[in-house]
Amino acid sequence: MKNALRFVIATSEERAYARELRASGLFDRAFYTGTLPRLHRLYKMDPERHYVIYGEPLGLRPNGAFSPAAYLKHNPDVARARERPFRHYIRSGRHECRVTCDLASAEIEAGAEFPVLRVDPERPKARFAVVVHLFYIEMWEEIAAHLARQRFAFDLFVSYVKLKSHETDPRDLVLARFPEATVHAVPNHGRDIYPFLHFANAGLLDGYEAICKLHTKKSPHRVDGDTWRQALISGILGDPVRTRRRLERFVRAMDTGFWVADGQRFGGAQWWGSNVERTRSLLDRIEVPMDVRTLAFPAGSIYWLKPTVLRLLKGLELGPADFEPEAQQLDGTTAHAVERALGYMCRAAGLSILQASELDTQEIAPPPPRPAFVTAFYLPQFHPVAENDLWWGKGFTEWSGVARGRPNFRGHRQPVLPTDLGFYDLRVTEVMAEQARMAASAGIDAFCVYHYWFDGRRLLEQPLDRLLERPEIDFPFYLCWANESWRRNWDGLSGEVLMPQSYAPGFAAACARDVARYMHDPRYQRVDGTRPRFVIYRPDDMPRPEAAVEEMRRTWREEGLGEVELGAVLFHVEGESPVPEGLFDFWVEMPPHGLVGREAYLCGGPGGNRMHAAVTPGFRGLAYDYTSVARRSVSADYMKALPRNTIAGVMPSWDNTARRGTAAHIAYGANPGTFRAWLSALSRTRLTRSYRGELWINAWNEWAEKAMLEPCQQYGSSALEVLAEFCAAPESAGS
Repeated sequence: MKNALRFVIATSEERAYARELRASGLFDRAFYTGTLPRLHRLYKMDPERHYVIYGEPLGLRPNGAFSPAAYLKHNPDVARARERPFRHYIRSGRHECRVTCDLASAEIEAGAEFPVLRVDPERPKARFAVVVHLFYIEMWEEIAAHLARQRFAFDLFVSYVKLKSHETDPRDLVLARFPEATVHAVPNHGRDIYPFLHFANAGLLDGYEAICKLHTKKSPHRVDGDTWRQALISGILGDPVRTRRRLERFVRAMDTGFWVADGQRFGGAQWWGSNVERTRSLLDRIEVPMDVRTLAFPAGSIYWLKPTVLRLLKGLELGPADFEPEAQQLDGTTAHAVERALGYMCRAAGLSILQASELDTQEIAPPPPRPAFVTAFYLPQFHPVAENDLWWGKGFTEWSGVARGRPNFRGHRQPVLPTDLGFYDLRVTEVMAEQARMAASAGIDAFCVYHYWFDGRRLLEQPLDRLLERPEIDFPFYLCWANESWRRNWDGLSGEVLMPQSYAPGFAAACARDVARYMHDPRYQRVDGTRPRFVIYRPDDMPRPEAAVEEMRRTWREEGLGEVELGAVLFHVEGESPVPEGLFDFWVEMPPHGLVGREAYLCGGPGGNRMHAAVTPGFRGLAYDYTSVARRSVSADYMKALPRNTIAGVMPSWDNTARRGTAAHIAYGANPGTFRAWLSALSRTRLTRSYRGELWINAWNEWAEKAMLEPCQQYGSSALEVLAEFCAAPESAGS
């Protein structure tokens, strides 16, 4: 009662100081009340007054970056004058760049560097990984005891900071309990966040169904630091029987990204501290928009996470230089921004953050159906030909344009470059064998290869012709006649014509005879088990489409192929199509065609500039929201307007900056997380309506349009891993 009365009848000087704190914008209410979890609700109503009367005299911090004791120690003139340390800082110290907290301890062993890490492909993997960062080595036994009790197999990865005071090397302590652990000394840099990312960026955490992240969290700025840490760890590694049960439910909950201890899903703008702009800058790197009003994140940096979140973390491409030198900061660092960015990554991927007790009660939805057959468009333009030499310069291939891509907005990743397969040449048929192996592991059944035929003249035919000479190479395929004229601006609709498609008399029969030799190859796909499949890219371009289709079918029968399953791309153009809906056996949906509604425009369309990231001066193209395109693809109105027998389509991303520069069309927000969210929604709503339960992907390797599944520098093989989750057979799918 006495304390409460003292609080209510504060002196005029104390009330004035509290008002000064509020007006400064430097007092972090969420941070301060978070350091005092048992603070009475009376004091929570006016934490500034509580700080003035009780907090500052006790040495409590008003925000994560200011220590009253350290300020007085490093600024003796303030101490001698007996001034209030934080008031002095507000009024003058911040403008004088005064030291506000203690620097890192000098007890840290000098000379440590982040080790070069290599994945051992021969090392067997457990289903789960546990990653531990040790700064306070005296807490290792506490963590080790939790791990030793568990009843699930895991691979252990440990990073530690070596201090001069260590009597025993922490590596020896870890290996004494867990001899198979991977243990490395690291600099005291990036807190527990960058050491975790260092393991992740090296690929050591790939391939696990879930990953547990721990660290020796002391939280000396909180009066309940030990209690908080113990609650965080017990919530995810508590009773071994219950933990194992929760872990299995966490894995089966496909739309869950994090598992945290109860009370550790923090939400609300009050938790921002001084991390807004730094978090926004991080999210720009992976094209995730940020609404400051919807902050929700896993707090404490101790949790289980799923592979989708890990893929987005790796996509940030953070290195040691992105993290500040350690100075015991309690807020405003890259590590704090990463913690908050995790919630937005989760939301972008359509994933939730579950607290421990929720795993006991939440209903786990069954997995969605898997497609009956998966096709990906395949571009053969990765080798030089005489025509491209003439039109674009000696040695031109698709890679020539890809490497010239330049950013069009803040965070825009251009150029988009390959990793695993490199800048391949498709005249080397072994490349196609490796592509087919990668595709099959992700659940892709066949490539639909573009066939370039211009009234008897073939282009880009070498890859497939060489494949026919190599029957031992397993490359399942069928053809799509890319029957539009080639134009200098790459969009097929305007610009100087380089190679015309003139449709000379008899073109249909001649084209059908030309492709018959491929259809006779055993690797040419008969998706329904009997009929070879063929697709026409632009059926409305053909004169008299009905007559042309009948002529093709008749020719194939004469070639001994019987009936051909004939499809067409659902290519949306203005005006009524001359092609009757029933002319083809099926239609192929090819995002983004027909899916970019007016509501999706972010820049360059109606409604002005709504881009979440600053646009480069001179950009005159179009940016639209990838997630809006995905939502439209599963909307009732859109599906109702589709022709019968349409195969549902999806794209991992779309960005033709490499071809069109500042006039590019860009699907903003495409990343492995949003691709996964689209696949999840499509699998649950569209597959049962899709022609024979099939799925079509645009595309396998359209690098100049960033419509590719092949591994790239920013995201590695993430697109393939996401696809495998929904398309591969359960025994071969990645997690």
